Amino acid sequence: MPDPGAVFKAYDIRGVVPDQLDADLARAVGEAFVDVLDNPAAVVVGQDMRTASPELAQAFAAGVTSRGADVIDIGLASTDGLYFASGHLDLPGAMFTASHNPPEYGGIKLCRPGAAPVGQETGLAQIRALIEQGPSHDTVLSTGKIERRDLLSAYAKHLLGLVDLSGIRRLTVAVDAGNGMAGLTVPEVFADLRIDLVPMYFELDGTFPHHEANPIEPANLLDLQAKVREVGADIGLAFDGDADRCWVIDENAESVSPSTITALIAVRELEREPGATIIHNLITSRAVPEIVREHGGTPVRDRVGHSFIKATMARTGAIFGGEHSAHFYFRDFWRADSGMLAALHTLAALGGQSRPLSELLKAYQRYPASGEINSHVDDQAGTLARVKDAYAGGVGVTVDELDGLTVEHTDWWFNLRPSNTEPVLRLNAEAVDRTTMEGLRDEVLGLVRGTVNA
Repeated sequence: MPDPGAVFKAYDIRGVVPDQLDADLARAVGEAFVDVLDNPAAVVVGQDMRTASPELAQAFAAGVTSRGADVIDIGLASTDGLYFASGHLDLPGAMFTASHNPPEYGGIKLCRPGAAPVGQETGLAQIRALIEQGPSHDTVLSTGKIERRDLLSAYAKHLLGLVDLSGIRRLTVAVDAGNGMAGLTVPEVFADLRIDLVPMYFELDGTFPHHEANPIEPANLLDLQAKVREVGADIGLAFDGDADRCWVIDENAESVSPSTITALIAVRELEREPGATIIHNLITSRAVPEIVREHGGTPVRDRVGHSFIKATMARTGAIFGGEHSAHFYFRDFWRADSGMLAALHTLAALGGQSRPLSELLKAYQRYPASGEINSHVDDQAGTLARVKDAYAGGVGVTVDELDGLTVEHTDWWFNLRPSNTEPVLRLNAEAVDRTTMEGLRDEVLGLVRGTVNA
């Protein structure tokens, strides 16, 4: 069995199959998951279209049933489909996916009943420890059973019950599923909407023959942008491999920042529940908290990462949360992230008025941003300290270290965060105008990469 230490990440289990993650390890995870959750009655299991997912899911299910718990097998599903099943059935769940990673990767995302996340501090570390200790189980009198259940239509019905699209004008919508799970979910959810669907790469294929299913990379949006121009679409939607993220392209084939979509959905949710709390992570645009306040809401800033966002939503009762990575979280969807639900909100906003998307979104776009820029560094801590020294004490400058290093000024801000998995620092910068932003971006990159002295 491979070393668990290589695949247990901050939020999930992920690695190359079979060298880092194989059926034996998946079975061990299933056994330990039941033990850590103190013997639940059943566990919901879903899987994406990756070639390794069926074997891994089957092995995990065998581990679960060996400990006396039943398995509800929902088959092929998006990650938010698994979250729906966990919430709908009030059972813990396991989704077999490596999200946007290349074809050779496999992975497991775990949750407690009600789609509550399982991360390092909420169960993953315990699961890993049990696996590393080796078998020491009590005797189980009877093994659990496996029941196959199709919840796709129930998932679609639930989402459509959260967003009213009954009065929208007819829209032409181009969707790039990236050969991922949106190819299964989009036809079901969109079936009865006033939408002329232009599908791209809807065939489920874990080898990703056209491009990686990772819309945060601009190169993976080129086909969709070309299709929007070709057919004159009102909007383009790009999903990642497990369809829990959605990226938006406007009618001019321009990429729309997830911060803009966060602000748009926040305003919609505040119309429904005035004064509500909205969560945003610390690399979303400064426009997001400004717009939330202007619409009577309470913005709360948080660290990057779904386990932090979901925990803060639970603590504050927030109605919605958004991240700059195109993860969008909804209180009424068990505080889980759903790319499909974000897409439906965007379609409802667009179709509920007559302007094109680019015009609609102008109200939510205020500041030029750098986008996320990665730099390879051997000494993350030393580099962060050097950058901090260069800015701390400056006139009108504030510094915090909630997540990496954030430096703020009236006219600009930047965040520099270390990767959890590789020797990389990630820079996001924003300013009141493009000239200021580009100057700030280049100055910080110079410090990080050693081309500028502090």
